[in-house]
Amino acid sequence: MAQKFSKVLVANRGEIAVRIIQGLREMGIASVAVHSDVDRTALHVLMADEAVAIGPAPAAESYLVGERVIEAAKTTGAEAIHPGYGFLSENGPFSRAVEEAGLVFIGPKAETMEVMGDKLSARRRMRAAGVPVVPGTDEAVRDPEVATEIADGIGYPVLLKASAGGGGKGMRIVREAGEMAGALRRTMGEAGASFGDDSIFVEKYVENPKHIEVQVLGDGKGEVIHVFERECSVQRRHQKVIEESPSPSLTPALRERICDAAVQTAKAVDYRGAGTVEFILAPDGEFYFLEMNTRLQVEHPVTEMVTGTDLVRAMVLVAQGDGLCYRQEDLVQRGWSLEFRLYAEDPGKGFTPSIGRIESMTVPLGPGVRLDTGIYEGFDVPIHYDPMLAKLVVWGEDRDQAIARGKRVLREFVLHGPVHNLPFHLWALDQPAFLDGSYTTHFVEEAFDPADWLPALTDEERQAIIAAVALYESERRSGDSTPESTDASVGNWRLNALRAMTGNR
Repeated sequence: MAQKFSKVLVANRGEIAVRIIQGLREMGIASVAVHSDVDRTALHVLMADEAVAIGPAPAAESYLVGERVIEAAKTTGAEAIHPGYGFLSENGPFSRAVEEAGLVFIGPKAETMEVMGDKLSARRRMRAAGVPVVPGTDEAVRDPEVATEIADGIGYPVLLKASAGGGGKGMRIVREAGEMAGALRRTMGEAGASFGDDSIFVEKYVENPKHIEVQVLGDGKGEVIHVFERECSVQRRHQKVIEESPSPSLTPALRERICDAAVQTAKAVDYRGAGTVEFILAPDGEFYFLEMNTRLQVEHPVTEMVTGTDLVRAMVLVAQGDGLCYRQEDLVQRGWSLEFRLYAEDPGKGFTPSIGRIESMTVPLGPGVRLDTGIYEGFDVPIHYDPMLAKLVVWGEDRDQAIARGKRVLREFVLHGPVHNLPFHLWALDQPAFLDGSYTTHFVEEAFDPADWLPALTDEERQAIIAAVALYESERRSGDSTPESTDASVGNWRLNALRAMTGNR
C-alpha cells in the first residue's frame, strides 16, 4: 500500500534544494529545509515551509552530518528525506540509517549505492550483466610490476583510477612503462587522502572520447525505463559545464544501443528512483560503461525539457510506492536543450572560485528558457561550498535554434557580484567544434586559452570601457560604490569589456 507523504525534508542547499522544494509544493507536500549557519538566509531556506539549523558553515560539520539531518526530519515530522545531489546523496550508510529511523530515503537502496559507488565492484557487476566495459582490471592493483604487465597486455596509454574516486580526482594517464611506478604511487596517495581508500585499477585510456550519459528510472522491483541521453563533453577539470540533449554524436541505432545498455545496468542492481549511467564514446563508435551516479543528476533539466518529464516528481512517486509514472513507449525526445552551469569562478584565472555579494541580477525570460537557481540580489556567495550559482537551460525546436536562444539569454543575463563564467559560455558557443558537434572531453583544455579568449575591442567599445572605469573610480572615491564586490574590479579590463558588450554592465 502506497504511503502518501505529507512532509519531506530536503537534505541539500542551493539550486537543487530550491528545485526539489518547488516540486514538492506542486505535489501538495510540505518541505523542510536544513541549513548551516552561513546559509540561514539562503533561498532554499526562505522558500521552505520549515527550516532547521544543523551546524557551522563547513559541510563536514553540517550538511554531511547524517545524524543531524535525520534528527531534523524526525523533529519536524517529515516522513521522507530527499538528498538531491552531492553531500549525502550517494552515501550508503546514510541511506540505511534513514530507513532504520523509520523514514523513507528518496533514492536507491543502500546496497545499490555501495555496489555502484565502488568502481571495481561496478565493473564486475556490469561484465556479468553483459554491459560493455573499458578493457582493464577488475581487482585492485598495488604492485608497479603487476600494473606494468597489465598495461603491456592492454596497450598504452592506460588510465590509473581510484576505485572510490570521483570528481576527476584519483586519475592519472600513463603513456609508457617507465612512468608506471611513480604514477601508481602518486595516484594511490591521492586516492587514500581524498577517499580513505587507495585501491587503484588499470584500464585502457580512450583517446579523444565523448561523454554520454543516459537517464534511467527504476521502481526497485525490476522495472526500469530510460529517459534518453545527454552529451556532457564540455568539461573543465573533469567537471561538466555545458550539457545538451539529444547528443549530436549519436545515430538513431547507436542511441538505441546505448540506452538499452543503461537499462541493463540499472536492472542489474534492481535500481530504485532516478539515476544516471555514464558512458565513454570512442572515436570508432564503440561505447563503454564508465560509472553510475545513484542520484538525481545536476543536468537533469535538459532531459526534462526535451521529454516533458518531471524527474523529481517521478522520484517521490516511486518512494511513495506508486511505481513509475511514465511508460517507455510514451517517452520521446522533442526539440533540443542546452544547459549552462553558471559558476562563481574566473575562467581567465584557471576557473578559480570567486566569492562576493550578488549586487544585481536580471534574469533572462522568453520562450524555452528555464533558470534553476539558489541566489538572489543581496545574497552573499559563501566560500565553503561548490561555486555553482545557477543553471541556465534553453530549449529550441532544433539544435541551431537552441544555440541561438542560448546566445540571446546569455547576453541578457545580467549578474554583478562574484566573477562568473557567463562570458565563457558565449565563447564556447562560437567555437567551430561546438557548433558542428565534434567536440570531445578535451575541448576546453585544447581550445581555451585563459590569456586570450575574449574578443578584441573596437575603438568605440574601448572608449565606452574607459568611460565606465572613470565613472567607477569617481563613485569609489566618493564612497558610493561597492568596491568589496569582486566583480567591480577593473583589473581584468577585457573581461569587464565583454560584460559591457553583453549587457553585464
